[in-house]
Amino acid sequence: MSVLHTPVLREEVIEWMRVRPDGTYIDATVGTGGHTFEIVRRLATGRLLGIDRDPQALEIARERLKEYADKVVLVHAEFSKIGEVTANLNWPPADGVIADLGISTLELDSPERGFSFRHRAPLDMRMNPEAPLTAAEIVNYWSEKEVADVLYRNAEERNSRRIARAIVRARPIRDTEHLATVVAGAQKARGRQKLHPATKTFLALRTAVNREEEELEQFLSWAPATISSGGRWIVLSYHSLEDRLVKRAFQRLEREKSFKVLTKKVIQPEEDEIRNNPRSRSAKMRVAEKLDAAAEGKAQEHHDRISHQEADR
Repeated sequence: MSVLHTPVLREEVIEWMRVRPDGTYIDATVGTGGHTFEIVRRLATGRLLGIDRDPQALEIARERLKEYADKVVLVHAEFSKIGEVTANLNWPPADGVIADLGISTLELDSPERGFSFRHRAPLDMRMNPEAPLTAAEIVNYWSEKEVADVLYRNAEERNSRRIARAIVRARPIRDTEHLATVVAGAQKARGRQKLHPATKTFLALRTAVNREEEELEQFLSWAPATISSGGRWIVLSYHSLEDRLVKRAFQRLEREKSFKVLTKKVIQPEEDEIRNNPRSRSAKMRVAEKLDAAAEGKAQEHHDRISHQEADR
């Protein structure tokens, strides 16, 4: 096995998931199997469904989980298709669903995938190699306005227009190193910076290539129906835009009285974890629990009945 992804907030995920030996679970972004392994090794008669759009990651996960093969079903699909996948498999409502929205170590550390500006590589950035759009097409063929819009919308890049102008002038952009150099040259010098000047540009392009915002919105819409009453739903996000979508979805479901948000304050890695796994530093974990619709209805009926009795007095 060549690449193993260190699962972020591993202990916290297991604690909040309340993994039962006979439970049914879904890892909607299985990657190379980090969180999946931690869940499935605690199962006896339980089962887990793992979904991922990266076929290379799934093969690594399959090898990693081979001793638990009788308990795991792995499916190559976008996590937005969670409703379709569970329906096709006749998968029962899950006791827990997790989605880790971060990019995997496999993708970051494989230069040929083009996710990182630390290597000279093709401008690819596709999580699913079968997807049609690449980062090269965006930076070399989209209009200056379209590039600027992508940078601002997907990564809140304040210098989006200046960077887009520099990209268009430097065309053709040959590879990731060339792009990083162009972006760095377009940024205003602000002394020492924590992040590389091209960090937000690469994030924005990756998000656009993989339709991450649309995928997340669809997942947040379909996932609730795949969870059983009392089941836990865990989502780990890594930047403000996706965390905002998760937060709003959880709040809406709580207003609708179909879920209860258990993490009023997001859970983030402790200093020890960040030191051991620097890529975990921006992680934010939110947890919600699905309410029993019947019990909730009875409680509301009881509340209404008491209110009417008091009003009649």
